Amino acid sequence: MAGSWIFYTTFPKIPLINPEFKNIAQFAPPLGFFIGTIQSYIFIFLSVNSWSIYASTLICLASGYLITGGLHLDGLMDTFDGIFAGKKKRLKAMKDSKVGSFGVQSLFFITLIQIACILKIQNQIIIVLPICLFWGRFSNLFFIEKFKYMSYKKKSISHKKFWNGFKKESLISIVFLLIFIAYQFVSITSQAILIKFLFLILIGIFLSYSIPNILGNKIGGFNGDACGASVVLVETAMLFMNAILL
Repeated sequence: MAGSWIFYTTFPKIPLINPEFKNIAQFAPPLGFFIGTIQSYIFIFLSVNSWSIYASTLICLASGYLITGGLHLDGLMDTFDGIFAGKKKRLKAMKDSKVGSFGVQSLFFITLIQIACILKIQNQIIIVLPICLFWGRFSNLFFIEKFKYMSYKKKSISHKKFWNGFKKESLISIVFLLIFIAYQFVSITSQAILIKFLFLILIGIFLSYSIPNILGNKIGGFNGDACGASVVLVETAMLFMNAILL
């Protein structure tokens, strides 16, 4: 967990711990849940202390960008630039440090959708946002399992190099998810809400599998940028489904 903390966020390094890059992907989904919890409490703290719902939403999203360093959003923009550049220029466009028009548009539309969804769920954010960020990062486990790694350069580090198979790499996340589901069974008293919750879990499984599958087939593999795009797209799709159903 310490490795994902250091490699996937802007949090300071934990003293006396020197994690390696290999096998840290398995910790990303629980880390996403933790980040979503922080963002949710920021939203709640501001909204109960006289901040408007709109300001609270914007700060909530901004805090996520600060915590992750915009890592996944950068991947989203690069991936969309690559997709619309065409097959021959795809990797070149994704590698380019300059953001193209399609990358900017993807960031703009995704941000607007996320703002609208958080405004809709409001007080339920503490239940919704953490699990959305969990599924976003869980999608990368499917991504790494199914597709080959596409490198921008000859020497690069990839999760694929140290991959131990989906069953082993997903075990920590699945145990974490089962604990979360068990807690919801105990805490949710309304049968209707519980049914919706279980349905959203199934939607999470579907989205976290189908979106990286679509991206992988579109670009012919995966890399860091495509993984970042998958995280953001799954998060946003999950937020949207929760906003509709809850």
